[in-house]
Amino acid sequence: MGVRRIAALPALGVALLVLAGCGTPSDAPPPRATGPASTSGPSEALTSAAPETVTTVAEGLAAPWSIAFHEGAPLVSERDSARILEVADDGALREVAVIEGVLARGEGGLLGIAVRDGWLYAYSTTADGNRVERYALTGERGALALADGETILDGVPSAGNHNGGRIAFGPDGMLYVTTGDAAQPALAQDPGSLAGKILRLEPDGSVPADNPIAGSPVWSLGHRNPQGIAWDDDDTMYAAEFGQDTWDELNVIEPGANYGWPEVEGAEGREGFVDPVQQWATSEASPSGIAVAGGEVVIANLRGARLRAVPLDDLGAASEPLAGQGRLRDAVVAPDGSLWVLTNNTDGRGAPRDGDDRILRVPVG
Repeated sequence: MGVRRIAALPALGVALLVLAGCGTPSDAPPPRATGPASTSGPSEALTSAAPETVTTVAEGLAAPWSIAFHEGAPLVSERDSARILEVADDGALREVAVIEGVLARGEGGLLGIAVRDGWLYAYSTTADGNRVERYALTGERGALALADGETILDGVPSAGNHNGGRIAFGPDGMLYVTTGDAAQPALAQDPGSLAGKILRLEPDGSVPADNPIAGSPVWSLGHRNPQGIAWDDDDTMYAAEFGQDTWDELNVIEPGANYGWPEVEGAEGREGFVDPVQQWATSEASPSGIAVAGGEVVIANLRGARLRAVPLDDLGAASEPLAGQGRLRDAVVAPDGSLWVLTNNTDGRGAPRDGDDRILRVPVG
């Protein structure tokens, strides 16, 4: 199978520097209320997320990072083992494959996965940086396997932390990739670097013709460590981002927009940068995977050890329908409409309990 690679594009530097200083595009939505989140009443979508209604789908995972579904079959990535696991209806875990060449160090390793048209896409850290590969999925449920893969993106700076790593297909059929600043904050504002960005690719790794800058995979810039992306029914894109010492963020993503890091952390109203629509103290959040479910943006929080729900019709409000499970890494909508949530107590920063880590099923509606 052929190999297609996209790496940093320094020739685009001048054009992107102009873009970085342009502020919010003219067709962007009007500014929305920002600031410390107000906690509203119980989530309308997740009102049934009482402890007795939250069930365990599977347990015994080791630093799980991402969930994706292939024809109804749940697949999970493990950061440190580089394993792709299939989850059976009874919760049994079966190894589908081990992704080769993965370097698990700190926050790096096998991170986000996504599935589209019979391909499994995987974001991982290697000795040479972060990359995205895709593998043909073969076999039936209960016997899935990966065929030989191809690299569709490489050259993304990596480090022991701030690797980004969430990948997802948008409603436009394009592959979106979040990258961290690789612990080098200036890279987030560097138009010649793929670090500190949200990237947009064709499924084969080529650059879409309608990206903000011709030939560049960069969709937005000025990000510190985004690890959650999702879209609502109106195709509005949301991203969750780790702050440094003050504010974690929920952003509405517009093509070509600059979200400020490291010049700005949180909402400062500075010209040329887009403010978050909501922010939280870093001790209460560390937002990772997100999903849109039941009219809310649902955010899995690591350090904050809670699920937070932000109503789409009031992005300045929030509720906390699930806590008490420790660190939460990912939240995805399952084929049956329920919300599946990954705990992450075995990632080296949590306090594992018997059975950790788990996939939890939370009813919606």
